[in-house]
Amino acid sequence: MASMAQFCYIIGPSNLRQKYSSFRFCFQNPVYRKNALSNISTRFHAKPSSVSVSPTIVCSAANKPSSSSQVSSSAKIRSEVLSPFRSVRMFFYLAFIASGSLGGLIATTQLIASLTNPARSSKVPDILTGLGIDIGAVSIFAFLYFRENTAKNAQLARLSREESLSNLKLRVNQNKIISVSSLRGIARLVICFGPASFILESFKLSEPFTESLLERGVLVVPFATDGNSPSLDFDESEDMKEITEKRKRLWQLAPVYVSEWTEWLDEQKKLAGISPESPVYLSLRLDGRVRGSGVGYPPWNALVAQLPPVKGLWSGLLDGMDGRVL
Repeated sequence: MASMAQFCYIIGPSNLRQKYSSFRFCFQNPVYRKNALSNISTRFHAKPSSVSVSPTIVCSAANKPSSSSQVSSSAKIRSEVLSPFRSVRMFFYLAFIASGSLGGLIATTQLIASLTNPARSSKVPDILTGLGIDIGAVSIFAFLYFRENTAKNAQLARLSREESLSNLKLRVNQNKIISVSSLRGIARLVICFGPASFILESFKLSEPFTESLLERGVLVVPFATDGNSPSLDFDESEDMKEITEKRKRLWQLAPVYVSEWTEWLDEQKKLAGISPESPVYLSLRLDGRVRGSGVGYPPWNALVAQLPPVKGLWSGLLDGMDGRVL
């Protein structure tokens, strides 16, 4: 397995806590979630042969402008929700910096006056001690403010990229296009980025784990980076009909607006220091956060072993047990 490359992103702009809580409560109901998953379907056109069918993944292209470089208001709101006391800390840091600077200015004027007046020379040590304390306080709080501001800017940049990913579009079938954020709470996406040969090999490697992956709410998004459309072969024989339907359901999603997906992927590879030609995968939690990523084929066996089922007695309680957020 090649070296892991982490993309630290949370899918989907965050709404108010009350709205998200009600949304999450709905999908804790296994019946509701099952119906939601079953409604995501696609159409496959069969070949004249009765043995197999080869649906072609079609990625629609568009030249829509991207706003990933801009910090939106929703990203700022999410930043405040994730770090509610950061603004308070930064305010007090600035207040302490201003107070220390004022004290240092006063101590400096007193020091100058004492040095020019021999009668007040005995106060010089005390004034120097106070001036040193002021300079130390200003330096410490300036460092804390700089560190907090750096963390804030990094978080805003990350949330902006997350929002860009949440707005990317997926084609469910010929008549239905949804955003990535629409599947939050419904499915765990595994996005495969690479040439058509990489997509086909990932498709073959996932076959033994098809049923287990669907039980865990996994849906695959194949994105061919070489411009070729991979043809996925399904066995349409009567005895393989049930597993074929599950295979189609697992691989039913297709990216829309190739330029936007490519721009987002190139940015993440650049930030992670990965070669633009390297095939990568991205695994998302049920809540939309990134749980795993890397160079090479998705670890289907590890996903089956680590992810809890999306239905059953413990489904609601285990929704947050997808793994730690990267």
